[in-house]
Amino acid sequence: MAQRNTWQRERVREALGDARGFVSAQSLHATLREENTGIGLATVYRALSGLAASGDADSLQSPEGEALYRACSTEGHHHHLICRSCGLTVEIEAKDVEAWAKRTASLHGFSEAEHVVDIFGLCTPCAKQRAAAEGSA
Repeated sequence: MAQRNTWQRERVREALGDARGFVSAQSLHATLREENTGIGLATVYRALSGLAASGDADSLQSPEGEALYRACSTEGHHHHLICRSCGLTVEIEAKDVEAWAKRTASLHGFSEAEHVVDIFGLCTPCAKQRAAAEGSA
């Protein structure tokens, strides 16, 4: 069932596009609340779910299990490098992962296999900041 294109959904889409990297529904709702939009948390969840279902947003689970969303800048299947500290996200091509997934599925008698690969780490500036903080402690 297609979602109606309401002003609230469009405002959520805009806020998601303005966010740096992946954000939670709660974080996006807090931003919208600060702007006095009157958009409720349930509306934010529905809009994000619809945007992810239509391919307009990427969705993933954080290492802690929280659903995170990001405006999708690439069509089709892709993977991400995500900074655990600042949220910087880089879309990456992973041909080796694609080949491994198909080969592994086939070895075990599976077809039409799908996979999700997101790599969490620290970007260079955050790694330098952490090293500097640990060095001064």
